[in-house]
Amino acid sequence: MRGGSWKIRIFIGLAIVAFAFIKRCSSKEENPYTGRVQTINMSADQEIAIGLQSAPEIAQQYGGLYPDEKLQTYVDQIGNKLVQNSIAKETPYQYDFHLLADDQTINAFALPGGPVFITYALFRQLNEAQLAGVLGHEIGHVIGRHSAERIAEGEFWQTVSTGASVGADAGGLVGGIGQNTLLKNGRGDELESDDLGVLFMINSGYQPEEMIKVMEILKAAAGPNRAPEFQSTHPDPENRIEKIQESIEKYRNQ
Repeated sequence: MRGGSWKIRIFIGLAIVAFAFIKRCSSKEENPYTGRVQTINMSADQEIAIGLQSAPEIAQQYGGLYPDEKLQTYVDQIGNKLVQNSIAKETPYQYDFHLLADDQTINAFALPGGPVFITYALFRQLNEAQLAGVLGHEIGHVIGRHSAERIAEGEFWQTVSTGASVGADAGGLVGGIGQNTLLKNGRGDELESDDLGVLFMINSGYQPEEMIKVMEILKAAAGPNRAPEFQSTHPDPENRIEKIQESIEKYRNQ
């Protein structure tokens, strides 16, 4: 019986892993705006719905919106300028820019489907071109469908880990591999968004070198105790600066 039970566990575990890989292969599609093949298991409409549903709660986590309508209008103008001068206007996403009240946390991020946020703590350190670089980077995350891709990849590794647990008590090992893969992919997302941000800045008439100054601001904000790159979903600012310089040369020579 023990031998039979062991074989059944192996069979079930392999079946779960096989299902995960089949589902992943059937979820592959080419991003029409970046040309990159991604694992995606939701539609653009679903991304938009997630973003709209999550935006109010996310804003509250940062103290709500900054109470100065002039500054919010300024952020809107820069964000919309980037959208209108880039491939972003061809996408189905609903870009909406939010200045958050938090004056302590230096951060900017995007939700699936178009909502983009920047904290006042970061905003007040930026000139117009640098703000354009930050917003362009976040628009890049939306166009790159990075959140949707991470959700799909996370579900894949969770299913594979379950199969490994059932079949060989190796779920922890596989889960660790999955986490490392997601970290690596997360760093790739940042570099792709930096690249798109540079392109959007150039198309909108901004000096893309200002993006390098943004990296220097982020590096200073992180301080000497920032996590090493291999422990972080974000590449080290020094590495990002090097890639940004490559992007500037690439797009200027087109």
